[in-house]
Amino acid sequence: MGIFFDDANRLFFIETPGTSMCLALADEEGFLCNAYYGAAVGRDDLRYLLGGKNNPAVPSRNDRDRGCYFDKTRLEFPSGGTGDYRNPVICVRDAGGHDSSLFTYVSHRIYEGKEEISAEMTDGRKVRMPAAFPGKAGAQTLRIVLEEKVLGLRAYLSYSVFDDSDAILKSVRLTNESDTTVILDKLLSSNLDLDLSCFENHEPDIVTLSGSWARERRMDRRRISRGNSEVYSTRGESSHQFQPFMALCENGADDSKGRIYAQTLIWSGNFVCGAGMDQFETVRSYIGISPEHFTWDLKPGESFQSPEAVLVFTEKGFDGMSHIFHDLFRGHLIRSPYLYSERPILINNWEATYFDFNTDKLLDIARDAKKCGIEMLVMDDGWFGKRDDDNSSLGDWVVNEKKLPGGIERLSGELEKMGMKFGIWFEPEMVSPDSDLYRAHPDWAISSPGRVPTRIRNQYVLDITRSEVRDHVYECVAKILRSAKISYVKWDMNRQLSDLGSTGLDASSMGRLSYLYTLGVYDLQERLLEEFPDLLLENCSGGGARYDAGMLFYSPQIWCSDDTDAYERLTIQAGTEMIYPLSTMGAHVSASPNHISGRVMPFDVRGAVALSGTFGYELDITAIPDAERESIPEQVAIYHSVGDIVREGDYYRIARVSDIELYDAWMSVTKDKKRALLTYVQCKGSPRTGKRVIRLKGLDPDMMYSLKLIGSDDENSRFCSHGKKHDWKILAPEGAVSGKSLMNAGLMLPVLWGEYGQMMFEIRQV
Repeated sequence: MGIFFDDANRLFFIETPGTSMCLALADEEGFLCNAYYGAAVGRDDLRYLLGGKNNPAVPSRNDRDRGCYFDKTRLEFPSGGTGDYRNPVICVRDAGGHDSSLFTYVSHRIYEGKEEISAEMTDGRKVRMPAAFPGKAGAQTLRIVLEEKVLGLRAYLSYSVFDDSDAILKSVRLTNESDTTVILDKLLSSNLDLDLSCFENHEPDIVTLSGSWARERRMDRRRISRGNSEVYSTRGESSHQFQPFMALCENGADDSKGRIYAQTLIWSGNFVCGAGMDQFETVRSYIGISPEHFTWDLKPGESFQSPEAVLVFTEKGFDGMSHIFHDLFRGHLIRSPYLYSERPILINNWEATYFDFNTDKLLDIARDAKKCGIEMLVMDDGWFGKRDDDNSSLGDWVVNEKKLPGGIERLSGELEKMGMKFGIWFEPEMVSPDSDLYRAHPDWAISSPGRVPTRIRNQYVLDITRSEVRDHVYECVAKILRSAKISYVKWDMNRQLSDLGSTGLDASSMGRLSYLYTLGVYDLQERLLEEFPDLLLENCSGGGARYDAGMLFYSPQIWCSDDTDAYERLTIQAGTEMIYPLSTMGAHVSASPNHISGRVMPFDVRGAVALSGTFGYELDITAIPDAERESIPEQVAIYHSVGDIVREGDYYRIARVSDIELYDAWMSVTKDKKRALLTYVQCKGSPRTGKRVIRLKGLDPDMMYSLKLIGSDDENSRFCSHGKKHDWKILAPEGAVSGKSLMNAGLMLPVLWGEYGQMMFEIRQV
């Protein structure tokens, strides 16, 4: 594996352990084309896949039909206005308003390692952009230089691979080497043109993840058709509505089998991700920054850097895709010292108290939590300014001493005495109209002159593209963290961007705002982690509106959704886990009835679902039933016992309640195959059957395993659900069972009594 250049045939081979990409300079003029991407192949002359080794239709041989060539060739960096009528990667205008461009090969370089990527803020400060890094693996990078000769632009296309991953990382840097300003209207990070022959039945499906607040990342699958299908965000965040992700798959592909081409973006702002089929049955798939609300006046000597895209190919279905994404993010993106370590089990007071709390109430919660084995108290919204509801005080990060006499110092000190860690909530990017900060600096809020600013949740967005605003925001957060022993920060963002205008940008540069805003978030969090390297940072955005690979560069975990209803979480978490490691998923046990849905769920089911994430509690532990409080130490013990399997293991999806309604099931299996955790959640009872077969995944077929039902009364695996005890045993072979039997014959489970129930199994090699 690695990166190689065949000089004789002018071919680039980009190879991972299991895949190959072949780029070809298909004409004497140097048009860069994608000849092949898929399962590993030899370094053969694959130009024939572009229509012939000596294609008579190329412009150097048939210039009279130049436009026809561009319209159907699988171009790697397609531009607009010169004959390719499909979606371009780049759109640029010159001083005269002309928008045609054509990029051709100049040179390339192959080198060991992978460089960081960065961009500049308006004040000249360089901001490191989130991107994959080599970690413990070897890395190689190919940089291809393309030139737009008329406009004097150069595009630097970067491709990186790691020797332990089947992902390919792509990004583009565009430099203006002319003496005039050009207007960049669009620059995507990746384009991939595929022939329908790449799919077994020539009828690929598109898979995306969509939703809304409290219903994030639900799998959406449909057949591709002619024309474009896109998901996108223009909200200044990756959004609740769509995930920066798209997969093209055979329509017979499932979790265990089938070819899949997937892509995501390491970016936390506006994006577009799409695929379309043309009249020649070529599929064009692309991802990058959304061109909506974006223009960049690229001045002479200036450069623009795109975010990094991740491309994945597998023939092992969605589980295989997930493994590549998970391993890449754990090994090459998440930098936190908490990555593989056991996270403190926390209790958050939001659903327990909302804004109605004081020091005594928080300490009461902490005392009961400590008795149950919980290790951290997180104080959520309402501790600052005069904030007794969500109508004021954002931006005034001064402790409300009426609620917290003695301040945070006293509260954190009392928690430390009882052996509890302390965490705190911030929403640093926002400002309330009713705040001292807004009254002093109304121009610090993003707004359009002459328009009444749009309020969402009765708040505005601070213009952190400006250095003075960003510095003020940072110092407010850092001052609080310096004042007490604080181990954890929940960084929230509860509204989207609108009324895009900044007093820090001139008219010609106003189209930069959305891009610079995202860089501003990265700059703030990078500075925070530089000063507080041991801080456990959890990102949040009204739940899961900024759950993306960009944020994982700064925080090892992200609050998955404000919907903590365990039944709803089954679908939300199943979608999230398709891309992101389970260790990144903030998941808590909350009170029943649930505060959003009103659904009543057994405490053990709520625990089983939350144990597939970072695990914690979101309830008033002083007010829950005694039986539930007494169950918490057992759940805590389960987390300590099997949490490493969830954090570090390979994830396998067994069943989706969104597909079959009756039950949901998934597994985590350690890399050495010696331990596994199976979680089964029944969602509907059935009056006419007493058993159900679950076929396991990911085990070593030749290993022998023992199964223990977690929380059972004895090794014969009795269980409880809804308080009703059953006396029958699990219908599985006695003693040790081979991996091949568990995966092929399966495990036979009883149908539980009642609407909701759960069974968790720890599986060990014997």
